[in-house]
Amino acid sequence: MGLRFTVLASGSTGNATIVQGSEKTVLVDAGLSMKKLEEVMREQGIAGHHLDALFVTHEHSDHIKGLGAFARKYELPIYANEATWGALERHVGNIAPEKRVYIETGETVDFGPMKVQSYPISHDAAEPVGYTFEEHGEKLSLATDLGYMSEKVKRHIIDSDVLVLESNHDTEMLRMGRYPWNIKRRILSDIGHLSNVAAGEALCELMTDRTKRVYLAHLSLDHNVMDLAKLTVNTILEDHGIFYKKEEHPLRETHHDRPTPWDEVRRK
Repeated sequence: MGLRFTVLASGSTGNATIVQGSEKTVLVDAGLSMKKLEEVMREQGIAGHHLDALFVTHEHSDHIKGLGAFARKYELPIYANEATWGALERHVGNIAPEKRVYIETGETVDFGPMKVQSYPISHDAAEPVGYTFEEHGEKLSLATDLGYMSEKVKRHIIDSDVLVLESNHDTEMLRMGRYPWNIKRRILSDIGHLSNVAAGEALCELMTDRTKRVYLAHLSLDHNVMDLAKLTVNTILEDHGIFYKKEEHPLRETHHDRPTPWDEVRRK
């Protein structure tokens, strides 16, 4: 068995993804309550005691809500960079010293044949990161909470077999929405979130012959809908001469309230 994954939840109400290799299984972020995490994991036929580690992208509550309680219950090591540890400590309660694993941004962690590498992203957090997973020539990349698509991020996630990419908001919906202007400005900034248009434009450079599927992720509940995100991204791809038959289309959905089906990275 190669890499497979399920996005348990994605969005401002909570984020969590399980990535399973041939020998190790990890949880990326724990932005749901412990009860909700256990519930959606149970739907996917997996439990906390099946996990080997927990990786953190950054310290915002929609990524660490259940982190402390979940990691303590299942005695999981938590991997994060030093700045993120400093920012999240007061939010997660007591974590045993031996369960705190400090990794530098850009460092690769070997989990048997599965290699987990973090990379820097632009977001208003202490030292936010995304992660790539590689095993036996298969590559999965998780890229959300991006203020913008930097060249450095592109270098890390290009040529992924499967990409989970932020498509957070429709710009006009956000501008006309109910949020105060300071929040809108933050979301639209280079340390905020990637819009549908920005996601589509990035994919024109990121999608190669190797790319099988792209999951649009971290959609705003107030300023986006999945059908609009997919339409916008697909229109931009077509404008750049990138066409797909309907039955072969690579765009996939994530949800804020339910998990995606297990997906094998190597699957065509």
